[in-house]
Amino acid sequence: MSKFGELINTEKPVLLSFFTEWNEESQSMQDILKNVAATLGDQAKVIKINVDKNVELSNALRIKTLPTFILYKSGEMMWRQSGIQDGNALVTLLQQYS
Repeated sequence: MSKFGELINTEKPVLLSFFTEWNEESQSMQDILKNVAATLGDQAKVIKINVDKNVELSNALRIKTLPTFILYKSGEMMWRQSGIQDGNALVTLLQQYS
């Protein structure tokens, strides 16, 4: 969990995407997230977290629905949403916090 603190405690916005390999909605977001990351370049980080491999973190953050997205900046949660998201809306959101 100390690595998690280092990950989110940055001046750049960090979008965490919680997913699993077996969840269809999670899988449908993968290409969208790649495009979001490519569009933003080094303005923000987009990080995918597999809940099956990160059970302790997922439980600590109470991840119940997949996919779940959480935006952090400077260690603070700024936004959280579950379900499929629009790529352009994610880009706009991240740019607001850049």
